[in-house]
Amino acid sequence: MSDSLLIIKSKTFALNIIKVCNDVKSTKKESVLTNQLIRSGTSVGANIREAFSGHSKADFIAKLQISLKECSESEYWIELLIESGYYEDTSILNDCIELKKLLISSINTAKKNQ
Repeated sequence: MSDSLLIIKSKTFALNIIKVCNDVKSTKKESVLTNQLIRSGTSVGANIREAFSGHSKADFIAKLQISLKECSESEYWIELLIESGYYEDTSILNDCIELKKLLISSINTAKKNQ
């Protein structure tokens, strides 16, 4: 389980989200957007971990779908931070989009193998 690309990338993403939010909070004194982003950005990996501990294939897929929703929400908050000028480095947005694509692919594969 711990070797899963989804688990590895989502944990790295969560750690990067925490760093971005701490940076924005300390330099720009912004907390509304960053608090939302920390919740959704760290939830992606938590739900992926739960998926791998699921009781059934349907449970696995359902948890991955929740992760996908959280990833999409994170993408929104990141876009707001960037477009509002609070944060300039777009690499976190690219990481989010990559993770989202990986989740979509994993969900589609799991559905085919159901």
